[in-house]
Amino acid sequence: MESIEILILVASFITLLLIGLPVAHCIGISSLITLLVSMDPIIAMTTMAQRMATGLDSFSLLAIPFFIVAGQFMNHGGIANKLVNFAKSIIGMLPGGLAYVNIVACMLFGAVSGSAAAAASAMGSFMGPKMKEEGYDPEFSAAVNITSSTTGLLIPPSNVLIVYSLASGGVSIAALFLAGYLPGILMGLALIFIAGYFAFRKKYSVGERTSLKNMFLTFIDAIPSLFLLILIIGGIVGGIFTATEASAVAVLYTFILTVFIYKEIKLKDVPKILLNSSNTTSIVTLLIATSMGMSWVMSFEDIPQAVSSGLLSISDNGIIILLMINLILLFVGIFMDMTPAVLIFTPIFLPIVTTLGIDPIHFGIIMVMNLCIGLCTPPVGSVLFIGCSVAGLPIQKVIKPLVPMFIGMILVLMLVTYIPWITMAVPQFFGF
Repeated sequence: MESIEILILVASFITLLLIGLPVAHCIGISSLITLLVSMDPIIAMTTMAQRMATGLDSFSLLAIPFFIVAGQFMNHGGIANKLVNFAKSIIGMLPGGLAYVNIVACMLFGAVSGSAAAAASAMGSFMGPKMKEEGYDPEFSAAVNITSSTTGLLIPPSNVLIVYSLASGGVSIAALFLAGYLPGILMGLALIFIAGYFAFRKKYSVGERTSLKNMFLTFIDAIPSLFLLILIIGGIVGGIFTATEASAVAVLYTFILTVFIYKEIKLKDVPKILLNSSNTTSIVTLLIATSMGMSWVMSFEDIPQAVSSGLLSISDNGIIILLMINLILLFVGIFMDMTPAVLIFTPIFLPIVTTLGIDPIHFGIIMVMNLCIGLCTPPVGSVLFIGCSVAGLPIQKVIKPLVPMFIGMILVLMLVTYIPWITMAVPQFFGF
């Protein structure tokens, strides 16, 4: 009977996904159908509702809507221009410099906004036309923008790391934030290396050398934006406030910065920004609620134990187990959005890796890196769609230049997977 219920859960989810229902609806409906098979209808519906409500009953989750609001202020407040000008003054004079600028600016903007979608939209709109003017192929520019936008999900503050903390049963958010720095920077460097190789081979133009004075001025102009990272991470690590409190501080800081200092946002525009933030928050919270419901259903059906037994029956070698988990997560990332994937698969894989002696912090970064790659892949890669839409290109044309970028990202994933020091060095330095 249990195998029938598992089959119903998987088949109904895939069927609903194929007919075009939103992912949150697919997760919730397939979970409810599975419960209806195994228990009384009233009990099934009550249980699903309770699990969804309980899943959202977390103080840590309050950080997500606050960071979304802060990201919206960043996205509309001229922050992208400041960061691009700063990055351009440092590396814009190198061969293929605008590609490097795009990558570095996406890393910085993704970090301060906490959103890969916002980074892809803002940087694609700003850098795409500039790169086209300098003779860069639009497909190459879009591929650079799409892949580099995901690095901000590793460099804190990152909403998905907060979600992982919830799904893992309370892994320190501060430790996860610190653990993301080196992997995120390493991912960015890999993309820079690949972009540099193609820029050199295709002889893209070299930007003008910037004077030290102009470099200093652009740095001064970008300091208020960059200070958000110091404020948030410094406050959390220093014990001044929690991650949730830090998110509220981020909203206040970005509001003052964009409305009163940069003056890129008018007070009359604030209600619209808050409304957009509410729409995004509602989508995210529905995904979290239904995913928590599905996680409970999977646990009820003993799916985590079955997967664990299956993997360990194939091999008890940690290297092989991690490779299989990476392959599964890469495949999952192709079809499922990041938030539900973290909530559903963390309870399945975390017990397996902890038996192998892998730190939950380390595994959290491995999981997020896998799913970051999934954001760039069809058919459900949200960042891929946004990047192609902003560039005005069909997905088919962007796939070819994306392939070497994918290879570089996967190589970094393997390094992070099998060299724990890359992830754990910074948290351990700060005593986590």
